[in-house]
Amino acid sequence: MATKASSFLPISISTSQFCNEKINNSSLLSLPSSSFCGNKLLISYSKLRNLALKCNNQSTIFTVLSTLPTKKFTSQKIPKWSARAIRSFGLGELEARKLKYPNTGTEALLMGILIEGTSPAAKFLRANGITFFKVREETVELLGKSEMYFFSPEHPPLTEQAQGALDRAIEEKLKSGDSGEITTTHILLGIWSEKESAGHNILETLGFNDDKAKEVAKSFQNTEY
Repeated sequence: MATKASSFLPISISTSQFCNEKINNSSLLSLPSSSFCGNKLLISYSKLRNLALKCNNQSTIFTVLSTLPTKKFTSQKIPKWSARAIRSFGLGELEARKLKYPNTGTEALLMGILIEGTSPAAKFLRANGITFFKVREETVELLGKSEMYFFSPEHPPLTEQAQGALDRAIEEKLKSGDSGEITTTHILLGIWSEKESAGHNILETLGFNDDKAKEVAKSFQNTEY
């Protein structure tokens, strides 16, 4: 399916990557017929400070996040998340739904980084033999498969460890004192810091260790856009 994008969105979105479910009609704004797909577009804000878009002539919804959830910091006190980090989070959440998991865990955050694929963190992982398919296989092996008729919520809530990984990503960025955005590198380091999490265990099984964490931090922390 062709990509639908607009200059005011932070990232380019492919409608084939997002779920086909209906949204509530509350707080919707109808845009002119010349916008996006050649038909009216509906816009709605959800709880996660995101932008939900729907084309009237298709049963397709996609979401553009503007920030990632945190429990320890207020939005005024943290740097912006990079477009790649936001996209990775959205794709990880989608992968949790594909696997029919009730929550978005650190393993889903890790898969999101690899599905997005263009960040230095993703390239580092692949260069070290850690691919999406290996991570997905290890995820199913570790967490099992969901029941056939179980359906995940539209936004599977973060596990405590996944939330901890995102908060640690913010902490790492603030601690560095550098300008710029919070990147997928910070998320990867946040996942690794959650020692008892599925994401950490999967990384360790696939050969990631503290030395590689230091290497990725030193090499790529300030190179992502």
